[in-house]
Amino acid sequence: MGNDHGSVLVLGYHAVSETWPAPLAVTPDQLRRQLEWLVDRGYRGATFHDAVTSEPRPRTFALTFDDAYRSVLDLAYPILSSLGLPATVFVVTDFGDGRRPLEWPGIDHWRGGPHERELRGLGWGELEQLADGGWEIGSHTCTHPRLTRLSDQALAHELEESRAACEEALRRPCRSLAYPYGDVDGRVTRAAGKAGYTAAAIEGLARPRPLAWPRVGVYRENSMGIFRLKVSPTLGQLRTRFGRAERRRSRLIGAEA
Repeated sequence: MGNDHGSVLVLGYHAVSETWPAPLAVTPDQLRRQLEWLVDRGYRGATFHDAVTSEPRPRTFALTFDDAYRSVLDLAYPILSSLGLPATVFVVTDFGDGRRPLEWPGIDHWRGGPHERELRGLGWGELEQLADGGWEIGSHTCTHPRLTRLSDQALAHELEESRAACEEALRRPCRSLAYPYGDVDGRVTRAAGKAGYTAAAIEGLARPRPLAWPRVGVYRENSMGIFRLKVSPTLGQLRTRFGRAERRRSRLIGAEA
């Protein structure tokens, strides 16, 4: 049976740092206060795949961390463990050996500066440690490209090979995917399903579907008031209404074409 689309909250994080001024790096204090606020209000944590594919439960939320920064293990994992919460990490598998800094358009300008150490990624052994602690490890593709710009062959490679790399290294099923940059269209979601994924995360407002499930992005500049607004049930209802409106618009466009 399908999930109650308005009842599942998925949060999208990246790195955690006291000093890195990048928008994608929340501070440990921000992360703890945000999660404590949810837990105090009766929210229960789940991995991404379980949250979006299982029977609906009231006040379910899933934390996701894109890119697999080392700070997720060093700083986020202790906070989540103290609160009894799991999470999902989406790893860019070509960096899974942990031997070189993460690098792709959008973060590569941090190379060579005082914050370069923040680009350290998690190796497979560290990801296995998280998996042993109840976390889910999903794919963020092989190289972090914009998937809609790839040929069919390159798209299939990014999706299939990254999933295979996760499963070989961790000896666990890899069922979840996060689309880099939130760059996705119908061709990409169909390719994700063909590659064997059963859940995938996107950005922004959309009708929730297992292979295109919207996340609430959380960033360093978000105050606690903004965070409370972002995770409010009203926003979940807006997602569902937005999705219905998009479906109606698509049907009208199709009828007129």
